[in-house]
Amino acid sequence: MTELFEQSPFDPARERRIVIIADWLPPDFGAVGQYMQMRAQRLAQQGHEVTLVGLTTGAGSKVHEERGRGRLTEIRLPARPVPRGSLSGRMLWTIATNLRLLLAAFGPLRAADGILFTGSPPFLIHLLVPLKLLWRGRLIYRITDFHPECLIAARDRPSRGLSLLLALTNFWRRRVDGFEVLGEDQRRRLSVTGVPADRIALVRDGSPVTFVPDGPVEPLPADLAGKCVLLYSGNYGVAHEVETVVRGYELHHRQGSGRVLLWLSATGAGAEDVAKRLGSAGLPFHRSTPIPLERLAGLLRAPAAHLVTLRDAFVGYVMPSKIYACLKSGRPVLFVGSADSDVDLLGRSASAGYWRVSCGDYEGFGAALESLADRTMTECSGPRHPST
Repeated sequence: MTELFEQSPFDPARERRIVIIADWLPPDFGAVGQYMQMRAQRLAQQGHEVTLVGLTTGAGSKVHEERGRGRLTEIRLPARPVPRGSLSGRMLWTIATNLRLLLAAFGPLRAADGILFTGSPPFLIHLLVPLKLLWRGRLIYRITDFHPECLIAARDRPSRGLSLLLALTNFWRRRVDGFEVLGEDQRRRLSVTGVPADRIALVRDGSPVTFVPDGPVEPLPADLAGKCVLLYSGNYGVAHEVETVVRGYELHHRQGSGRVLLWLSATGAGAEDVAKRLGSAGLPFHRSTPIPLERLAGLLRAPAAHLVTLRDAFVGYVMPSKIYACLKSGRPVLFVGSADSDVDLLGRSASAGYWRVSCGDYEGFGAALESLADRTMTECSGPRHPST
């Protein structure tokens, strides 16, 4: 978390009043909300008066808290989960939610010396930038995920409507005062839209949890006890590779040793797809929901290795933030994705071990699982024969 905390875009002496807008705040699951809450707390400790506006599945609230030399106000708006069933439903939810966030933050926005918003929820740029004359403070966009590029990347064929939306989005991007990107791959993507280089700062997320040598370790589920476990934790959405994982995992269990078992502690469309396909194929795996942030460090120390995936079409548009905690956990990482992603850039420096498999390389994924099992065979047990 060093970069996220130390590279603040705001000066406490000249830009004391800060507004941060995010989506789901803890304890609701959402990486962006987790990071923005921690950043808001740190900015308050440094002397800022911070207003953090976000969403909750519980009751709405407004809480004031003195922190260090500053003050933090958290405004939580009750909201229903994002409807994943249709694009139109998601767009309507996004429009309504963004309007609610803007209205809830309107007073603090008018008084703020600095405004920080993210890509979650998407398309806030279409409200905040056109109203820029109303804001006295600088507008900083932490572009966590690129929208509508992610919608475009998820489609099988072009959409004229989304192309027009992209052109309008880039028009507004060029009028934002400053950007924070999560990786060099995102910097490259943003630069080609016409945003000047001096407005772009690389500020990585870092790990949201701290690992201590004698810290607690989450027990493995009963059906995984004594096994060589590969863990996928967090969001497994449309941006994350599924096909290579499923087919490579099947090869490992049908034609390989079958020593590695997958643990999905995940939500999202990708997690649903993986679970459905592995279940239909009769392959062994364990599925659970994500755990609270305070138990995350223990969870990430439980498996033999971590799985991170990213589809090629999303490189530079999405940066899987889970990579930081996975690397800090002291466990090896298996990445399914492109060498152009910053996941690979970071993974190559992993001290605990790292494998990268290209999307579509099913045999390579199976071979990586065999290498993982060989590496950890003294800690893993289980048959060395193909599963039936």
